Amino acid sequence: MKLVCSQSELSTSLQLVSRAVASRPTHPVLANVLLTADAGTGRLSLTGFDLSLGIQTSLPAAVETSGAITLPSRLFGEIVSRLSPESPITLSCEEGQEQVELTSLSGSYQMRGLSAEDFPDLPLLQTGAPIRLNVDALVKGLRATLFASSGDEAKQLLTGVHLGLEARGLECAATDGHRLSVLRLDNAAQLTDSQAADASAGEASESFAVTVPARSLRELERLLSGRQSQEPVSLYYDRGQVVFLWADQVLTSRSLDGTYPNYGQLIPTSFSRSLEVDRRGFITALERVAVLADQHNNVVKISSDPAAGRLQISADAQDVGSGAEELAAVVNGEAIAIAFNVRYVLEGLKAMAADRVELRCNAPTTPAVLVPVEDPGYTYLVMPVQIRS
Repeated sequence: MKLVCSQSELSTSLQLVSRAVASRPTHPVLANVLLTADAGTGRLSLTGFDLSLGIQTSLPAAVETSGAITLPSRLFGEIVSRLSPESPITLSCEEGQEQVELTSLSGSYQMRGLSAEDFPDLPLLQTGAPIRLNVDALVKGLRATLFASSGDEAKQLLTGVHLGLEARGLECAATDGHRLSVLRLDNAAQLTDSQAADASAGEASESFAVTVPARSLRELERLLSGRQSQEPVSLYYDRGQVVFLWADQVLTSRSLDGTYPNYGQLIPTSFSRSLEVDRRGFITALERVAVLADQHNNVVKISSDPAAGRLQISADAQDVGSGAEELAAVVNGEAIAIAFNVRYVLEGLKAMAADRVELRCNAPTTPAVLVPVEDPGYTYLVMPVQIRS
């Protein structure tokens, strides 16, 4: 293998794929990045794969001799990142050898690699017609839900985000058992005629539903956020495996087994009380009161005053102090005092882009819902904390 490529493009690509390299590999080759040079296409492909998450990307290269080798991800990345971006990089490896020479204007380095034959194959499921998803819609859906997934590996399914396709709409949902974030995006998918027929017949909710680990989707969101192309993302899936193809990049991930909770049943269909407030003002008031809430149990109490059209946020940290903030609000229904974990409320509010939000509830002990006034497709449910009056 012999090729010449750009230092900056190689460094950027290495940073991307190294996120899928195992930090505690079960086999030495899983600590490596696979390099595949193709003289026919004039490209160098890089792959990282920890047997659960796989990321592959490619960059243009002047390939003199095709070939493949794996190199230690961390060492290779650190060397390349420190080389001058003013000079191209030459990579060469004699056929049948596992020693790679890396040459730049400033010097040369030799690295021991491992055979490409030892590197596990990336599962590239490209059978059948893919689901093609709008990039902006997918990024919006991931940002609105990823934060609400569980970090507790014992909860299995709840450590992922549920992606469901119905007609041409994409629904993203995540819950950790304490809160639920759901975003419905219309016209987010481009379906084939047969897929559209299945969807209109009501078959899509089962056919096109998959739960993907949050870790994998965070990498997908990071990959898509740095995009310069509006090309749709192609989604392929089969039992236990999902593949996202976009531009010259591939992300593969295992899916999570099991039936995702029927979260639609958790959302109340009607509310007896609602509080409409300015979202940014609500966030800053909560953040100030949270300074005290953090000293005790992270709990803030939200009280409404229908007569005055005010909302009060308060926290009482025993043996430390207490504090309260007031905001103007459009209050409907009788007065209520309801308490929440302040972090859950703040994270939901920050995931919204609307100027005004509405807090809807029925009683201090039943689920409450935060919705952006301008975006009926987004619902954020939070379980209240029981407080002594």
